Amino acid sequence: MEFISVSEHCHYFKSAVNIGYVFKDGKGMLIDSGLEKSTAKKVLKQLIKRELPVHYLIVTHAHADHYGGAAYIKKEAHVEVFAPPLEAAIMENPVLEPIYLWNGAFPMKALRNKFLEGQPVKVDSLLDCGEKAIGPFQITAIHLPGHSYSQCGILVEEIFYAADSYFGVEVLRKHKVPFIVDANAAITSLEKVLRLSCSGFVPGHGEFEKDPTYTIRANIECHEHVKTFIQNLIESVPSGVSMDTIQRKILEHFDLKAREVGQWLLYRTSFTAYLSSLVEDGKVKLTVKDNVLWVISTNSLDLL
Repeated sequence: MEFISVSEHCHYFKSAVNIGYVFKDGKGMLIDSGLEKSTAKKVLKQLIKRELPVHYLIVTHAHADHYGGAAYIKKEAHVEVFAPPLEAAIMENPVLEPIYLWNGAFPMKALRNKFLEGQPVKVDSLLDCGEKAIGPFQITAIHLPGHSYSQCGILVEEIFYAADSYFGVEVLRKHKVPFIVDANAAITSLEKVLRLSCSGFVPGHGEFEKDPTYTIRANIECHEHVKTFIQNLIESVPSGVSMDTIQRKILEHFDLKAREVGQWLLYRTSFTAYLSSLVEDGKVKLTVKDNVLWVISTNSLDLL
């Protein structure tokens, strides 16, 4: 974990999950907290070594790799925790993530692990979109749903902490299909980030860039490519395709391996999000045939 300064007041801990840190007028603010206690301990240890304080913690969204260490930081550093309203509800009740991944049923033990269910943490203040003063920091919270339900990015001191609104190019190449809950919202959020004017961008996963235009466009192209593949797959079979077949074909096409149930469910959530966008765009429709959920192209329906 490397501590990197990107401006006079703004820094970040570079790791598998980047953690932002802003220091001004004797006050310190973290942006996200890492996956678990061990990560949070490393962050606090580095801050102590550098004689830097921490008074506030903003969590951008309620995925365990971004809030799992928050409970430890709150306990040890007595920070005030901020999060967007819907994300805060999940952070305080982390079982909600494995619940929604498991179709709303109470999750089995295999899904209740640190990657899908972080340690619960009490959120002190809800973070609404727009400008807000937190101690000496004047921040702008920007609503960026798509990767999660109400994720926000944080603009402070001309640096934008982008959370998981976009991923570094190497991260995209590795994972091929990003986790999302809303494909159209994810693309809209990317376009919103493209329009921002600031001195630098820190993504949740990837490298700091002064100009992330290429990286963000690569993210947009990734989402559009997956959507197009699914649409073409459905259109290639006039009688329609079952949901299970769509997932299997996508995994095969992108050479993705679901090695356990949790990973398979994460993939399914993303693919369902892309499919939902095609439904909302009027490209496909859902139906039930022989007790199986079926997807058919609207072009095929016009021919029937």
